[in-house]
Amino acid sequence: MTSRPRLVSIGLSHYVDKARWALERAGVAYDEEPHAPLFHRRATRRAGGGRTVPILVTAEGALTDSTDILRWADARGAALWPADPDARARVDQLEDDFDRRLGPAARRLMYCHLVDSSLLHRMVTVGAPPAERRLIRLMMPLLRLALKKGYGLHPRGAAKARERIDQVFADVAALLADGRRFLTGDSFTAADLTFAALAAPLLLPPEYGVPLPAAAELPTGARALVGELRATPAGAFALRLYAQQRRTPAARAA
Repeated sequence: MTSRPRLVSIGLSHYVDKARWALERAGVAYDEEPHAPLFHRRATRRAGGGRTVPILVTAEGALTDSTDILRWADARGAALWPADPDARARVDQLEDDFDRRLGPAARRLMYCHLVDSSLLHRMVTVGAPPAERRLIRLMMPLLRLALKKGYGLHPRGAAKARERIDQVFADVAALLADGRRFLTGDSFTAADLTFAALAAPLLLPPEYGVPLPAAAELPTGARALVGELRATPAGAFALRLYAQQRRTPAARAA
C-alpha cells in the first residue's frame, strides 16, 4: 500500500496554506504534521529539508518549497498552470513575485501587530502536539525575542512591510481593473492561489486551513489593518477566491 504524502508544517504559516490549497484542489489525500515554531526545525531536518515549512514528504522524495508542492499538485490534477507557454510564463512571474514580495511582508506585518498580544500563543501553536503547546507557553519570552530579532519586528520594519503590501495590492488591483475574473484571464491559476494564500494572514478568510481569530479579537491596530485591506479591490479579490475556489474535503487529515 502506498503511504499518503505527509505535510510537515507550522499550522499558521501562509506558505503552508498555499500548499494545502493546492493539494486539496488536486484531491490528494495527505496527512499534516503541524509543529510550533522552534520545534518545527527538528521535524523539517528529519524530513529532508532545512529550517522552513512546508515540506511535503512523498514516495518520490521530499519537496521543500511551496512552489514545488504546487507543481507536484498540478501534475496530479490541480490545474494551476495553463498549457500555453506564454500564459505559463506569466503565471510563473506573478507566483514568484508574490512569494518574494508579499509573503515575507505579510508575515512581518502580522507579527509586528501580534508579537506582544495574548493571541500569539494560540495562533502559533494551532494544531501542534500538546507537549509543544505547553512548552511554548513556558518559552513565550524566548519566542517573542526570536520573532522580533528574526523578522525585524519594529516600527520601521512594520512601515516597510506595509509599504510593500500596499504596492502589491495596487499591482493586483491594476490587473483586475479591466474586469477580468482572475489575474491572468478567465482561469484560476497558481498566481491567484499564491496571492490569496499569502495575503490571508492580513485578511482572515474563514476558509483558511486552520482557525484564525476573528477580527474583533485582534488588537486595535491589527483590527484596523484588516479592515483597511479587506476594503481594497485586491483584498476583496483574495477573500472571493477563498470563498469560491477553496475546497476542504476529507483529504485534509484532522
